[in-house]
Amino acid sequence: MIKRGQVIEVEIVEAAFGGNGIAKIPTEKGDYILFVPNTIVGQLVRARVVKRKNNYAECKLDTVLKKSHLEDELPYQPISGAPFATLPIEIQKSSKQKQVLEVFKRIGKINNIETLFDEYIASPEVWHYRNKMEYSFSAIGFDVEKQEEFDGFALGFKKRGTWWIVENLEKDSGIFDAAFENNLKEIRVFCQNSGLPAWHPPKKVGFFRYLVVRKSYLTNKFLIKLVTSSDGLANFDFDGFVNLINALFPDRIIGILHTVNDDIGDNSQSRLGHETILYGQPYMLENLVRLNFEVSMQSFFQTNPKAAELLYKKVIEYVLEDNKNIKEKTVMDLFCGTGTIGQIVASQTNATVIGVDIVEDAIINAKQNAERNNVENVQFFAADVNKFLYEYPEYVNKIGTLILDPPRAGIAKKALLRALELNADRIVYVSCNPATQARDILEITAAGYQLKKVSLVDQFPHTAHIESVALFLK
Repeated sequence: MIKRGQVIEVEIVEAAFGGNGIAKIPTEKGDYILFVPNTIVGQLVRARVVKRKNNYAECKLDTVLKKSHLEDELPYQPISGAPFATLPIEIQKSSKQKQVLEVFKRIGKINNIETLFDEYIASPEVWHYRNKMEYSFSAIGFDVEKQEEFDGFALGFKKRGTWWIVENLEKDSGIFDAAFENNLKEIRVFCQNSGLPAWHPPKKVGFFRYLVVRKSYLTNKFLIKLVTSSDGLANFDFDGFVNLINALFPDRIIGILHTVNDDIGDNSQSRLGHETILYGQPYMLENLVRLNFEVSMQSFFQTNPKAAELLYKKVIEYVLEDNKNIKEKTVMDLFCGTGTIGQIVASQTNATVIGVDIVEDAIINAKQNAERNNVENVQFFAADVNKFLYEYPEYVNKIGTLILDPPRAGIAKKALLRALELNADRIVYVSCNPATQARDILEITAAGYQLKKVSLVDQFPHTAHIESVALFLK
């Protein structure tokens, strides 16, 4: 009998949506199912049961005891954020596509999903595709070779399943810029030699907390932010730090920032902290679909810009397909974020575009970028989507194309029903979580829409994440 808290060794025999591996334990009543996240078919793993039900249990991965026959050897250092890096990309693709289509059938009740499936858009770059990384400091490290914890000074990524233990990144992970990650240990040594301590997560004390890096694919340069507490500021050689960074990456530094974060929460962005420009400028420039964007360290911007460009092109394709009269009605972009999709639509169609998002900073950024790109036929509103639609009933029957791009949790039912009351001619739904999109399909089809096409975009190779774009017509 499986119990909560029990540690078990099991072989992964199937893969499920969301990166869960499936193990099975035979019983008199049939197989008892165990879901173990971030595992690969064929692996032998040690896992801890965290939730138990009558016919299944959810587990937390502890250790991979034996690799799968499907896995490749890689020249990169394994990291928790890329659990499927050793799985060939073609297997990742077929697995993601199969699992998403099954979700559309099971949750969305779209039994002919294979007929409606348009295409799987792979990331143009399988390795070194991210434009942002956040590295953590910790006084509690983990030696990957010895497989044991140590007290001292660590800089890298958090050990899978923990928020307090950091594995030193000694070389390229294959996910971010190779030159930067191969030199990260030099930054760690400099900081450690300062004599100031790394942050101790359980005790909430220490000086060094995070190192956040953005890379511009337009210029191939870095924007770097060091996050520390205020305890020890006077004793750190900031000039020496700036000189080190410029020496390690000559002619590749846009700016170096320093942020004081005394919050006890595990977050690199402080609510009250002070930010100082140590060198250069506090933003970088990026280009997507012929539009320029100013990206600060706080800005939301797609972390795989080359794949994001393909995602946006697919969205625009669905917006424009058999839609010659798009300018006769308004285009509304709900959950617009920094307004990238809305700006692209506005610049390519001359249609009036309305963008709405609850995050005020994102809307400020959207307005600035629209002005930078001379896109005048777009308006952005900082508001809760549901409240906005309630307060502006005049948009009912005036929307030709409705673009939905909600967060991973999907759209709250009230907001979705309110959006459907707009009676738009078409809906283009962009989702970073196909499971919640499949759930929302039930309400969309009940409102008289038909699902016409679905495409998948893999912006995050070596992870379980996949984006989906769906076209609905009334």
